[in-house]
Amino acid sequence: MAVNEGDDVTVSLVDVLEEDEELENEASAVLGGSDPEKCSYPEGYVKRQALYACNTCTPKGGEPAGICLACSYKCHEGHDLFELYTKRNFRCDCGNGKFTDFECKLYRDKDKLNINNKYNHNFFGLYCTCERPYPDPEDQVPDEMIQCIICEDWFHGRHLGSVPVESIELQEMVCVSCMNRAPFLWAYAAQLAAPSVTRLSPSKAEVEVNVEEDGQPTEQESTGNSEEDKHSIKREGEQPSTSTIPEKAVTNGEAGCKRTYSQMEASADAKSEPVTCKLQELKAKGFVKKEGAIFWPYVWRSKLCTCSDCKKVYTEAGVPFLLDESDTVLAYEKKGKTEQESSLETRDPLMTALSSMGRVQQLELIYEYNDLKTELKDYLKRFADEGKVVTREDIQRFFEEFQSRKRRRMSAGQYYCA
Repeated sequence: MAVNEGDDVTVSLVDVLEEDEELENEASAVLGGSDPEKCSYPEGYVKRQALYACNTCTPKGGEPAGICLACSYKCHEGHDLFELYTKRNFRCDCGNGKFTDFECKLYRDKDKLNINNKYNHNFFGLYCTCERPYPDPEDQVPDEMIQCIICEDWFHGRHLGSVPVESIELQEMVCVSCMNRAPFLWAYAAQLAAPSVTRLSPSKAEVEVNVEEDGQPTEQESTGNSEEDKHSIKREGEQPSTSTIPEKAVTNGEAGCKRTYSQMEASADAKSEPVTCKLQELKAKGFVKKEGAIFWPYVWRSKLCTCSDCKKVYTEAGVPFLLDESDTVLAYEKKGKTEQESSLETRDPLMTALSSMGRVQQLELIYEYNDLKTELKDYLKRFADEGKVVTREDIQRFFEEFQSRKRRRMSAGQYYCA
């Protein structure tokens, strides 16, 4: 970014193009899988779709409601909308009983309520455990928002209780509240989750590592009373000493852990019988519940057990969708991009214009378009090579010169025909 003598902030063309491309790709990924023309209500509870909440029609204090992409365009144009990104298993509420004297313009025959829809404070523009809007005008700390794949709420990275180790490619996150609502996930987290640094909340049941004045670490139980307890951190995977193993930590029999004779005997019996349930196998290895959110790498869902007993567990915990790899936002985005690419030609303005022209006109337009594209590219490349910014005057000058060259060619009798 550069600043000229008049204190007008300008940016390089490369910055503008990269930002535009990033925004276009992001919008394409989020919106590509949803229909911008037809209300999604007739499709029932859509597996995943882009959703919005209308602060104009259903403000805070009333009933939460969500509207599909098409209704946000056709029915709520000019309204104050909250972008909810995507939600799973949701049916469009636009114009139903939650809206006072407001009818959907795209699909009027709707039930009064969609009883299977799930709502949270996002539908009123609030996010995270801090219950703040996004973007938050009062928050001066730069921080990204991350969505939990279970409750689908959005959290500030600094409020998750843990931070993923850098340079690890992650796909999904489960907040600590959802981990505790589906406690079997802790067994998987011990083996599958990405390494992270966990900020521990004060708890008597956790062993924390503190550093004394001499620089030597000492282990002690957290009482929650000292300032050191509040700021201590623990890397996942570190083993506490055997003298301070909390009750919720299950001894796993690995090197460095003492086992009783009965534990070894039970372990031998377990090894003699084939284990068909992945979850039971992981529980036998032992695991420790952490204090923060869990970050999962790619394809972790494919590692989940699919035995009949585990399927019941998923259903009871309200997370049967974890077995569906197409449920992920990544799968939704890929689907949207594929659909958009397949229909790009029919939606291209140039192709639409060409289809209504005669053969000679088509060739003339194609020539002019390619000529303009080539000259503009060469013109802007000079700025990029010299590291200069492109101003409005530069663009105006280019088009004036382009039109001047075009007039000279035409006055010289250069006509193009088939």
